[in-house]
Amino acid sequence: METNFPLTSFNTFRVPAKATSFALLASSEQAIDIIKNVLPEINNVLILGGGSNILFTADFDGLVLHQAMKGISVLEETDSACRVKAAAGEDWTEFVDYCVSRGWGGIENLAMIPGQVGAAPVQNIGAYGREAKDVIEYVETLDLHTGEPRIFSNQECEFSYRNSVFKNVLKNHYLITSVVFNLHKEPVFHLDYGSIREELQNRQTDEITFQAVARAIKNIRGRKLPDVSKTGSAGSFFKNPLLAESKFEKLIGEYPEMPFFKLQEGYKVPAGWLIDQCGWKGHTRNNYGVYPHQALVLVNYGGASGKDIFELSEEIRRDVSKKFGIELEREVTVL
Repeated sequence: METNFPLTSFNTFRVPAKATSFALLASSEQAIDIIKNVLPEINNVLILGGGSNILFTADFDGLVLHQAMKGISVLEETDSACRVKAAAGEDWTEFVDYCVSRGWGGIENLAMIPGQVGAAPVQNIGAYGREAKDVIEYVETLDLHTGEPRIFSNQECEFSYRNSVFKNVLKNHYLITSVVFNLHKEPVFHLDYGSIREELQNRQTDEITFQAVARAIKNIRGRKLPDVSKTGSAGSFFKNPLLAESKFEKLIGEYPEMPFFKLQEGYKVPAGWLIDQCGWKGHTRNNYGVYPHQALVLVNYGGASGKDIFELSEEIRRDVSKKFGIELEREVTVL
């Protein structure tokens, strides 16, 4: 346990903030000890992984639990499938690379998403037409009140778009310790979202493999998104709004060039396009702004505060609401 702990290097926005107390969790045994002997005296707890989906606007008055549990193991492998267990503190990008290099598919479309494995079910991370819920079998946790283990099945996680039971009704009730994934070996690919096929063709990929798809997506993301190790950012700041048919028909009539994705539950419209139409793409304000290659991303070029970035995001939300009548939801958690 450490006190008055700086969190600048524990959030990818790289904004300055401090935690009243900080504990690094390297094992379940250590976590259980803290749950039983420390947490009863603590009023405010934050579980922090890679810090790639959070914006600190002030110091955190409470205890930060940093997930640092490591380990990857194969639970079962057949000629066609593989069940893989990964500890919550494993780096997500490294975990994807580990799997696709062994010919295990299902998460290649999620390559290069910053953060840790433990955040995948919380946020139900997704990209290029795939989501974590498509491959998660179950999630292992510890009850933050009792220290008792509990397993959540895929259904019990209550996954939805960038959401899960861990992000809403059970927020800060459970500590995720590991995640079990159902991956496959069959050559089944999801290439129709975005420009994946075009990227593979441009790279003159002779054989489509899980590695080739992951590499193509890394190339696409590298062109569109900042490297969080060099530029402060949390990736997509806003969720892509899902519109009902009546709202969609009205907007497509006014903006026939508006891109969209037809889903069973409605029409998903890229938030980046809406923000771009409001003139924000590439906008800079001193040492922070909107990324010039993707309007969905807010960036800290160095020295900006969390309040600066939050106020910018609120201005963007107001402009989109005024122009399109759409209320953008933040994907990033603001504290």
